[in-house]
Amino acid sequence: MKATRVIIMGAAGRDFHNFNSYFRDNPAYEVVAFTATQIPDIEGRQYPPGLAGKQYPQGIPIYAEAELPELIKKYDVDQVIFAYSDVSHEYVMHQASLVMAAGADFRLMGPKTTMLKSKRKVVAVTAVRTGSGKSQTTRYVAELITATGKKVAIIRHPMPYGNLEEQLCMRFASYEDLDKFKCTIEEREEFEPHIDNGMVVYAGVDYEVILRQAEEEADVILWDGGNNDIPFYASDLHIVVVDPHRPGHETSYHPGETNLRMADIAIINKIDSADPARVEAVKEAIIKNNPLAKIIMANSPITVENPDSVKGKKVLVVEDGPTLTHGEMAYGAGVIAAEKLGAGELIDPRPYALGSIKGTFAKYGHLSRLLPAMGYGKTQIEELEQTINNSPAEVVVIGTPIDLRRVMSIDKPAVRVRYDLEEIGHPQLAELLAKVL
Repeated sequence: MKATRVIIMGAAGRDFHNFNSYFRDNPAYEVVAFTATQIPDIEGRQYPPGLAGKQYPQGIPIYAEAELPELIKKYDVDQVIFAYSDVSHEYVMHQASLVMAAGADFRLMGPKTTMLKSKRKVVAVTAVRTGSGKSQTTRYVAELITATGKKVAIIRHPMPYGNLEEQLCMRFASYEDLDKFKCTIEEREEFEPHIDNGMVVYAGVDYEVILRQAEEEADVILWDGGNNDIPFYASDLHIVVVDPHRPGHETSYHPGETNLRMADIAIINKIDSADPARVEAVKEAIIKNNPLAKIIMANSPITVENPDSVKGKKVLVVEDGPTLTHGEMAYGAGVIAAEKLGAGELIDPRPYALGSIKGTFAKYGHLSRLLPAMGYGKTQIEELEQTINNSPAEVVVIGTPIDLRRVMSIDKPAVRVRYDLEEIGHPQLAELLAKVL
């Protein structure tokens, strides 16, 4: 039989995992190409032969997603796999229409074909949207599990922006490990806070290899999701974080709604900074779509170093990049903190933006009073640094999960914003974890 010819649409994460776990060494399929979006500088590369397997001695080319209709015709493609996250249901169906108009089938892949099974207990933390609060939730869960005497290995959703073969399986236990693998700002934002808490974090490209290595040193695998993607591993306890700042998004974005419907526990986060009516709206959505899920209410308390330095000043707020871009938030913890501390002015960074940072503002028109910390490579980090230093700010408020001063030289006074998870009322999560573990 002729092999089914496939293109996988992705963003250097879920797409590679779907290939590794289902298509690699599968003679029924021939993956002729990947396409890339969301992340800069992925297209034009290739998925290397050393990772692609014996069926692909030349590797697999990666193209820009904009070329998809022409690629379907060029390669006589039978099937297109949609394999990235944090996009609206409407967007997914527009892509489906484009693919079908070009003559191919359109496919989404679910847990049965993509989730790997572990010999250890697995706890998964996911979200309905980027920026809901997965990171602080994962840190909190890791602390609760560690307090029971069990060893935790955190496995983070992929962010392979460098040499893919060198990033096959990466283990992070120190800042030196971050330097060793030349981590970008986006990667450091996810890994550093765990390292600060004494945790070991894994990430990379081949999540079967990663899982088997992590199992050798841990009693519990803690999946730290990216965007609003579903877990790569079958879980014994699935926690989803829901954001009351974006009511309605929990059932209108892919695959966040899948997480909502699959989860054992739904955490409504950021209640301390949300409108009560919006909190109630997302609570009703959880009950309607997953009535068996246990609901936990939580705050996301914000602390700021040297808070008195912000009052009355011209402030440039730098926030987590993905939360603001494809997460579509117009503000984050940094803006909330600056306003609470009485900043005199939140500077519009757009007139001072350079290069790709200027391009980010052009693409995401909802951003104005803050600067997204885009840092997907050395050049972009330098452009971010120059944009910050070009501004007339008297104080820089760093609302990113890491201290940007570790990776760039900021020539102005700066203060760091931190945020954690705090259960409201009687803490329930430790008890729910104990039942599973």
